[in-house]
Amino acid sequence: MESLPPREEAAGPAGEASEEPESGSRRWGAQHAGARELAELYSPGKRLQEWISVILCFSLICFNFYNLLFYLRLEHTPSIIVGIFAGVITADFLSGLFHWGADTWGSVELPIVGKAFIRPFREHHIDPTAITRHDFIETNGDNCFMTLVPLANMAYKFVSFSPEALYETCPWECYVFALIIFITMTNQIHKWSHTYFGLPRWVIFLQDWHVILPRKHHRIHHVSPHETYFCITTGWLNYPLEKIRFWRCLENMIQGLTGEKPRADDMKWAQKIK
Repeated sequence: MESLPPREEAAGPAGEASEEPESGSRRWGAQHAGARELAELYSPGKRLQEWISVILCFSLICFNFYNLLFYLRLEHTPSIIVGIFAGVITADFLSGLFHWGADTWGSVELPIVGKAFIRPFREHHIDPTAITRHDFIETNGDNCFMTLVPLANMAYKFVSFSPEALYETCPWECYVFALIIFITMTNQIHKWSHTYFGLPRWVIFLQDWHVILPRKHHRIHHVSPHETYFCITTGWLNYPLEKIRFWRCLENMIQGLTGEKPRADDMKWAQKIK
């Protein structure tokens, strides 16, 4: 069993209570004023971008997977196993880095990226269960968008490189493919970590064995002020990164250089009452 930092002790009833705002005039969840305003910013243009991203992403995944299978050889097995494991670890770290960046810095008012990519993070801290009401497209559209360039690059290699070159680079492409798959699925895994009813048994099994992000593990992040346990693919890196104070050191460096206060915009939305 993993050793958890003292803050997880607050992840039970007391910890969950600490997620609530101190003021009795504010309601947490879908009825929170900030949550309602943020939900209304979800636009038809954003929905179209998500649909296009999902369609292109899964089309490229199928194309690349077929070609990977064609070039796989038995002698690649050890390298492929290492590559897949490294891909999962890398995806977990990148999920934490992106999650930390969007939670901690920036504003919904930023041009383009504010409403499109930062808005969902602000909404999620005010209304953590909103993600469970999102359909497959809204849940996974942004992650699919982020993987389009590496997927397209991989597809280009399959149609332009020689068979000999593809054979040599197959273990590397397996690493990249595993990384892409887990990045693509990160927000779906995140959604499952907030879902307490109706999950398939195989998902619960993977959560219980910590193959993917467990529900209890992720509750640590949702204890206000949401300053730790940012990795949301498997969560394997959360404890070691917390032990070395990785996120806190980054925040101190950035605050010292820019004067910006971590999570200022996140707190602003949490405190909205009308």
